[in-house]
Amino acid sequence: MPPRDQPASNLVVSKELETLAHSLDGLFRVPGTDWRFGLDALVGLIPGVGDAVTSVASFTILLGAVRHRVPKIVILRMAMNLAIDYVVGSIPFLGDAFDFVWKANQKNMTLLRAHVGQSRGGAGDYAFVIGIVVALVGVLIGCAAVALWLLTTFWQTLTS
Repeated sequence: MPPRDQPASNLVVSKELETLAHSLDGLFRVPGTDWRFGLDALVGLIPGVGDAVTSVASFTILLGAVRHRVPKIVILRMAMNLAIDYVVGSIPFLGDAFDFVWKANQKNMTLLRAHVGQSRGGAGDYAFVIGIVVALVGVLIGCAAVALWLLTTFWQTLTS
């Protein structure tokens, strides 16, 4: 990481984060178009597991925002992008289509690049992001519980 006194304009977002965001949201191109999608949309097709797996990978970009000293309010916006991606992405069929359009990781990388180095960063920022991640994991568990309840209710209706 560059020294803290280096101007933000000279800071560069790590190549690993750029690669991760590209892999999740823009790895593949639909032939004959400029439309791109990534592993988030593909893995999200696996019911119940896909969105959870890609959400965990997306948390890496959120933590990278702290490492690059992005202001907390921007980190909160990034977390909201992930929450929208996960909650809507969890809805069968509609969520799968949504994953091909909503590119939370690319949105977050745009926010990260625009705000890199604007705050001092520190232990409080990590605690803030850990709190956000815990809240997002709570949303993830809540959605999984609702999905399990719906499947159980549906199964009981079919077998009655």
